[in-house]
Amino acid sequence: MGLRLTARGLKPALLALTRRSSGLRAYSARMESRGLLFRQLFEAESSTYSYLLADVGSGEAVLIDPVLETVDRDLKLVEELGLKLKVAVNTHCHADHITGTGLLKQRVFGLKSAISVHSGASADIMLSEGDTIKFGQQSLTVRETPGHTDGCVTFVTGDQTMAFTGDALLIRGCGRTDFQQGCSKKLYESVHQQIFTLPGHCLIYPAHDYKGQTVSSVDEEKKFNPRLTKSLQEFVKIMDNLNLPKPAKIDIAVPANLVCGLHEV
Repeated sequence: MGLRLTARGLKPALLALTRRSSGLRAYSARMESRGLLFRQLFEAESSTYSYLLADVGSGEAVLIDPVLETVDRDLKLVEELGLKLKVAVNTHCHADHITGTGLLKQRVFGLKSAISVHSGASADIMLSEGDTIKFGQQSLTVRETPGHTDGCVTFVTGDQTMAFTGDALLIRGCGRTDFQQGCSKKLYESVHQQIFTLPGHCLIYPAHDYKGQTVSSVDEEKKFNPRLTKSLQEFVKIMDNLNLPKPAKIDIAVPANLVCGLHEV
């Protein structure tokens, strides 16, 4: 059945979108008042979110999950905001797009790449549980959240108000577990032990969303996530029966991402 949006339904939909955009701008303003600049960026083909975070005082910045096709856009924003990009970091070795990290390293002098030590990929900084990525007075702490892949990590801001969950926890969903070392039991435990133990107000920013959703919270996902509110046994059964198609770019994305996105980097 197709979705029909009538004239009566159009106005509320537009109002909801306007409120969401206004809310994100207001939240960004509050973050900047606390010294953290934050931008959520989107790549449409793979429905990937990249996240730019910067310390307002020093201008030092990190970019989470950059995409090859949007490197020009991201660098333009970094320049416009007068930032110094220090680290490009991936939440895991992606299967649906090629990371922009390698190209960024070619174009930004001194930029470091980072990824989990368990990812099987190469990078300048190999991350483990409890490590921190510092930029100015700000920091991100690493929480290992394997299950979608062995090398999945979640990055949490120092005040635990924001968590960048990669593909481990999506908005009302989670990453698939049927390839790349996937394990449903491991993913369930990662989310419940490493993400759902964060403060309830902590905002959840995933690596992807396919429905136009931009942000959730720990409390929301603990209450409403249709998969992860189930028992472990129910969750495993759900994941075993998703029957999803193979990611279109997996055969080129994974080999490239194992070497920072570019073979020469």
